[in-house]
Amino acid sequence: MLARLLRIGRNFYVATGLGLLIWMLFFDTNDLISQARNAWKLRDLKAEKAYYQQKVKEIQGQRQTIIGSLRLQEKYARENYLMRKPGEDVYVLVDENNEPIEK
Repeated sequence: MLARLLRIGRNFYVATGLGLLIWMLFFDTNDLISQARNAWKLRDLKAEKAYYQQKVKEIQGQRQTIIGSLRLQEKYARENYLMRKPGEDVYVLVDENNEPIEK
């Protein structure tokens, strides 16, 4: 059995094929480790993309609500950008969910 494996291993084509396979799996720029790293990175980027798409939808909804009312525009500017009139202090109270108390 061992002699048969040695005889097959001495075959030029088998040895070349094994050498090429080892090279492609471990030493090439697209080796297994790089492929796994790229797959994990792709998974993370897809999750990040979904998160930001959800945020964009939320902001677009807020924008539609705020554009229609001057009072809401002023309230939004005061809460998010801490804009104030001269001589005035602005305090923003938030609940545990980090949302303004007044809707």
